[in-house]
Amino acid sequence: MTEKKEVTIYDIAKKLNLSASTVSRGLNGHSDIRKETIRKINLTAQAMGYQQNTFARNLRKNRSNTIGVILPRLDSNFQSSVIAGIESQVSKNGFNLIISQSRESMAKEKENIKTLFNSRIDGLLISLSSDTSNLDHLSTIFRKGIPVVFFDRIKDHPTCKCSKVIIDNVRAGFDATEHLIEQGCSRIVYVSDNRLCNVYSERLKGYMNALEQYKISYDPELIIEDKLNEESGKRTVSRLLKMKNLPDGIFAANDTSAVAIICQLKNEGIRVPEDIAVVGFNNVYISRVIEPSLTTIHYPGMEMGEIAAATLIELLTTEEPKITKTVVLDHKLIVRKSSLRKESLSAPHEDI
Repeated sequence: MTEKKEVTIYDIAKKLNLSASTVSRGLNGHSDIRKETIRKINLTAQAMGYQQNTFARNLRKNRSNTIGVILPRLDSNFQSSVIAGIESQVSKNGFNLIISQSRESMAKEKENIKTLFNSRIDGLLISLSSDTSNLDHLSTIFRKGIPVVFFDRIKDHPTCKCSKVIIDNVRAGFDATEHLIEQGCSRIVYVSDNRLCNVYSERLKGYMNALEQYKISYDPELIIEDKLNEESGKRTVSRLLKMKNLPDGIFAANDTSAVAIICQLKNEGIRVPEDIAVVGFNNVYISRVIEPSLTTIHYPGMEMGEIAAATLIELLTTEEPKITKTVVLDHKLIVRKSSLRKESLSAPHEDI
């Protein structure tokens, strides 16, 4: 099969009996070209199947007009809402997106960064994998002067300061644990992922702060570290059943794990919340449809994405942008049936 010849501005110029420079300026909408001529040029280009080489044009400007995004997982409801927020800002400011996922692996995250760097991204938005221990793999990005904005999962670099968009995970962890204590729980399990990741270590700190404030002894047996997915719910409940004293409350660091735990507790004949009260984190859709509905911590993924993208675009388009800033978004405890053990608090708070 013969490959069809690519249409050039010279072909369009010949068709319209214009100079190539006039066609070029017309395709770019220059004000010195009459509107009717621009219209004819664009209609002819479309009819002939002309494709503008934006890559070559941006290369001449030393810009790609492309922003890279690295997420821990693409199959996360929360991260999907973040991407929606990022896209809304990026598209209206004329940038393109390259989206990649680390699959919770620092090794994969390194590959993502190399690919994005070689794609000549202008800026990077990144939420780190759960096992990312340092930022050495970002050194090529930093050396090139490519601006970086972290969101949700972050780390500090010793010399390169970056903007961040986060929530107060310590306070959120405290709020979740305090709620369980107020419901009469005193033996509370915290279910976490890898504590190398700031969000899980900070939620643990909030959990411990609440125990301390309410004078409840810390028991390391009640800290369970596992992958926060559906399969881990069975493993978590299996561990609980082997404990000498069954816990009366569970704070799981995401909703997927919390819902899996509720399902497995019910399979074992353990009542939620009467025997064990449960609180999750993220306020994803499944938290509202599980029975009993899941008490959780809400924080705005779409807003996080919008602010992270807007912050990066400011760095890329403003002559004297503020180099670094940290934006802390509000979170909210959403009380539902899975944690309500006291009749006086039987009416759930309004959902978000």
